[in-house]
Amino acid sequence: DISINQKSVIGGDGKVISVAAASIIAKVSRDRMMEKYHKKFPAYGFDEHKGYGTKKHLLALKTHGPCPIHRFSFGPVKKNGCKIKSSPAD
Repeated sequence: DISINQKSVIGGDGKVISVAAASIIAKVSRDRMMEKYHKKFPAYGFDEHKGYGTKKHLLALKTHGPCPIHRFSFGPVKKNGCKIKSSPAD
């Protein structure tokens, strides 16, 4: 347990400047990370959809199956019980 004062704020990114800033930093960091993953797994188009369940992403999953960065909890992966591919060539 950590004894740090905290407060839950619903919709905090629209009400608290530090929460808004953290949200922006997290999104930019994640987008950059997904662009790096695109270089390793270009067939999935991570540079475009950043991992969100777009039509292009779902088609890539159907065509290639999931790659190691896909979460088993991601609906299309979980639903289809796909096997993870270890490399783009698998």
